[in-house]
Amino acid sequence: MPPAPAPSGNGLFVGLESMPATITSLLNSPFTDALAWVAIAGFLVAVVLQWQNVRDGARYLAAGSWVVFGLFWLTMVPYFYYDAQSPLETVLALAALPLCVYTGYLLYAGRESLLLLSKAVAIMGLIYLPAELIPVVQRWLIETTAVQTHYGMELLGYSPGIEEGSNGYYSRFAFDPEETVTGRTTHIVLACTGIGSMAIFGGLTAAVKAPLRRKAVAFVASIGIIWFLNLIRNVFISLSSPYGWFQFDWLVSLMTTYLGSQPDRVSYLVAHNYVAQPLSVVALVAITYFVVKILPEVLEPLEDVLFVFTGNEYDLFEALGYEDARPGTADSEQ
Repeated sequence: MPPAPAPSGNGLFVGLESMPATITSLLNSPFTDALAWVAIAGFLVAVVLQWQNVRDGARYLAAGSWVVFGLFWLTMVPYFYYDAQSPLETVLALAALPLCVYTGYLLYAGRESLLLLSKAVAIMGLIYLPAELIPVVQRWLIETTAVQTHYGMELLGYSPGIEEGSNGYYSRFAFDPEETVTGRTTHIVLACTGIGSMAIFGGLTAAVKAPLRRKAVAFVASIGIIWFLNLIRNVFISLSSPYGWFQFDWLVSLMTTYLGSQPDRVSYLVAHNYVAQPLSVVALVAITYFVVKILPEVLEPLEDVLFVFTGNEYDLFEALGYEDARPGTADSEQ
């Protein structure tokens, strides 16, 4: 949820225009989206090859797709650093390239179990990329989220109204700059809809082998929790930015001096990057634990995730008491 000046506000929107021209042109080019599409397409073809029992071809193609996927995240680093000014997202995007390359190496070297994780990422992409690239889908998600966030603010006694934002959608909250502390407001973008987190759990639940009923229950439950928590997050950030909930003198001085932040943007950055984002990570871990209770089969790709991060083998099925749900056991098919 990027901050923006209110129509007659006093600050400049800090966006792509603040980046070096070469970086701006890179992010505005089809190159970044193309990398994502190529990676997802590669994962999908690898899934088909696995179904056809062309296992070596599936591994090699998935391995190359992981490298492309890592390059995609590398191109996102300037956005997270310059525009979002998010330390967490910047570090994660930087770490993605070596982790993805390592995953590709493991697949190439013969760790076939990573094809399941590749399948999950492919499904995540199929859920997320249409929202990113199809305007009618993106408009519906953004404007619906804006309406729901506005309703949440109304429950707390705030009713700024919604107006057309810089993205061309009715997604900006029309706070009166004369009645707010910072003179700024916020507008909803695709990242504010929660579609990224929903895609993660959609991919995980769809990729594993398990009875359809349990997969559907896990998916619906995770999506519902994400929607509710995301609504709270949006309301919190939408009110923090204009009303300056974090405009403490010492904090403004710290962030403007050492982080290069605009003074009237401090409350947004603190609310979004230093409060909401870490709590979102905690929420994702909690939702994962909840999904495991319903669909323990998702532990299989999570074991590979831990191996990629640590280089150690973990038996999560045994550690969490779900041995009967291990793929291949009779009880796992019930």
